[in-house]
Amino acid sequence: MLTILAAGSVFFPGLFLLSKQCLKSIPALRWSEGDAVIVSARLVSSVQAVMASSAGYIIASSCDDIIEDQHWLTSTYIMFAVPYFVYDIYAMFMCYWYKLRVKGHEEASAAPQHMGTALMSYLRREFLMVLHHVVMVTVCFPVSVFVRQGKGDYFQGIMFMAELSTPSVCLGKILIQYKQQHTLLHKVNGALMLITFFICRVLLFPYLYYVYGRYASIPFHMVPLSVPWHCNLGAALLMAPQLYWFSLICRGALRLFTGSSRSQRPRAPTAAAKESQTDGNALPQPANGYSTRSTEPELATH
Repeated sequence: MLTILAAGSVFFPGLFLLSKQCLKSIPALRWSEGDAVIVSARLVSSVQAVMASSAGYIIASSCDDIIEDQHWLTSTYIMFAVPYFVYDIYAMFMCYWYKLRVKGHEEASAAPQHMGTALMSYLRREFLMVLHHVVMVTVCFPVSVFVRQGKGDYFQGIMFMAELSTPSVCLGKILIQYKQQHTLLHKVNGALMLITFFICRVLLFPYLYYVYGRYASIPFHMVPLSVPWHCNLGAALLMAPQLYWFSLICRGALRLFTGSSRSQRPRAPTAAAKESQTDGNALPQPANGYSTRSTEPELATH
């Protein structure tokens, strides 16, 4: 167990540092420290998402009995991935720290100049995402590894596959960060992000309730009354932030597609456009990316 935890503790921060160094050192790129940090954080999140989704598919597809069947990869990957959530709190803060210093921000002079001040500002702004990560480490980890007693690996595997939505979220953040909202790639990725987030995160718990209902031969609407109360409580607490973030994604997507449909004309550098662009850069954006404005350098993570 300790070996697997140690492996995850080395792998995720190590991949982040390696990616950052490559982006800064490769002659064809020579990215700045801030750009390298932001993109490297998105890369690590995407790698973790692919690994979690792959593990989840292997686990779920191998379980014929959704309650009793076990797979060694379930507890192994949980222990391997726990350090990721600790690392990601740090990575999100570093993204926030460097975005406060993006050249051209109107409020650059008002940005926190000290690490401690920036940290408190980050915790206030990203309270929900940080809380989500803390709960994953302090509650979901011990429950999944020790309390389950090896039951329900199928459900755990399906929950791993919720990470399928993360790569499109990360790509969307990068495209918006570097002002690529006008590209076809951004629009296609936005549609993909909306679909995958809805299927993999919003429909996740209704699907798990449906599967259990079939397994126990009870109607879907009776499942909440048939499972232990703490299962319903845990599902509600995990689903609530997903619904909130999905609402932000929908609002951003609505602005993206309705805005693009009204702007199919030759673009000129007007004063209004400059003012809109300046306004979009006025505030540092949420490190988790769940933005309510399509002009912001982040769009609805992790």
